[in-house]
Amino acid sequence: MDSFSLLFSSSLLLLILAAAAADVSVDSREERSALQRRGEGGAAATPGGLRFSGGRRGEFKILQVADMHYADGRSTGCLDVFPNQTATCSDLNTTAFVYRVIRAERPDLVVFTGDNIFGFDATDAAKSLDMAFAPAVTLELPWAAVLGNHDQESTLSREGVMRHIVRMRHTLSRLNPDGTDIDGFGNYNLEVYGSEGSSLANKSVLNLYFLDSGDYSTVPSIPGYGWIKPSQQLWFERTSSRLQKEYMSKPEAQKNAAPGLVYFHIPLPEYSSFDASNFTGVRQEGISSASINSGFFATMVEAGDVKAVFTGHDHLNDFCGKLTGIQLCYAGGFGYHAYGKAGWSRRARVVSAYLEKTVDGEWQGVKSIKTWKRLDDQNLSTIDSQVLWSKGNNGRRRKRSTKN
Repeated sequence: MDSFSLLFSSSLLLLILAAAAADVSVDSREERSALQRRGEGGAAATPGGLRFSGGRRGEFKILQVADMHYADGRSTGCLDVFPNQTATCSDLNTTAFVYRVIRAERPDLVVFTGDNIFGFDATDAAKSLDMAFAPAVTLELPWAAVLGNHDQESTLSREGVMRHIVRMRHTLSRLNPDGTDIDGFGNYNLEVYGSEGSSLANKSVLNLYFLDSGDYSTVPSIPGYGWIKPSQQLWFERTSSRLQKEYMSKPEAQKNAAPGLVYFHIPLPEYSSFDASNFTGVRQEGISSASINSGFFATMVEAGDVKAVFTGHDHLNDFCGKLTGIQLCYAGGFGYHAYGKAGWSRRARVVSAYLEKTVDGEWQGVKSIKTWKRLDDQNLSTIDSQVLWSKGNNGRRRKRSTKN
C-alpha cells in the first residue's frame, strides 16, 4: 500500500472516483482502439468481437486485474496496510486503482482473473460484483472474467456468479461453450482478428483462452484447491486445434499457428519450477496450486500454440518464468481487501501483442508479445518490462526499470 492511494478521506476519494470516471470516459472514446464490441448480453458485432485496429493500429493491449477481493465498498476495510492508513482505506481504493491504471494504459481488453469478490465479506454478491466491475462497465471497455476460489462464498453459487457476470454490460465473458458437457463455469475463448483492411482481417491472429480452475477439491481423499478437469482440457485441445487449422488454411494460409494466451485463477504445479535465477519479478510466498497435477501444462505444450499463462491467487508473487516454451506468469495482488504486504504496492499486469508490418506497410500476424506491471504508487510506476515471445525468439529478460 502506498501513500498516494491513502492521502484522501473517504468522501474526497468518492469525488476523485467520479472525476476519474468522467475524465477517462471522454478520453477513452477518443483514443482507445476501435473494437467491435458486443452490447449487453448480445452477440459480438464480428466473430470474437476483438480486433487489432483503431488508435493503436498494430497493437492489442490487455490489462490483467487479479484478486480484487471486493466486498461492500466504502464500508469494507483494507488488509495489510500501515496502521496510519487503515482509517481512510477501503474497497474504494481498489476502484480508484482500476480507474487509474485504465487511464494510464488505455487497454483494448480488461481481464479479471478471479477472486473478483471476497464472498465471506460480501453482503450481497450481485451488488459486490457490480461494484467490482463498475470501472470497465462505466468506461464501456470490453472485459472478460473468470472465477477464483472465493467468488461463490456469498449469496450466489458458483454458477450464479458466472451467470450474473455474463449478463453485465460490455462483457465478453461466457458461461460455457454451447453444446459442450464441461466442468466448471466460465470456460470460453476469444479471438482477436487482424487489422481491418489487411489480408488477415478475417482471421484470428491472437487467441485467448479462459478456464475455470475451480475452488476446492471435491474428492475427499485429495485435499486443497481445485484443478482444471479432463473435460476442460478436451475442450481446450479441440478449440486450439480448430483455431490452428483455420489460421493455417486458405484463404491467406499461414505457416505457423497464431499465438495463444491462457487465463485462469489458480496456478499450476509447474509454477514451482522457478527460482530467482530464472524468472522476472518476485516470489514472496509458496505456490498454492492443487495438490495433484492434472496435466494441463502438458496439454498446452502438446497443443503448440500457447505462449503464456496468466494467473492470480498468490498475491505476493508477481513473476514470469519460462518452462518448455511457455511463460508462466502471476499478476500480483490488486485489491486492497486482499492480503498483501504493507509497503509493497498493489499491482496489475499489462500484456501487449504487436503485429508484424511488411515493407509495403501492410499489417500481418503477431510478431511479439511483451509484458510489464503497473504499481499503485505515487508515479504509477512501470516495472519488469520483458518480451514474453517473439518470432524466432522464445522470450528474453530485460533489466528492471521504472518510468512514470
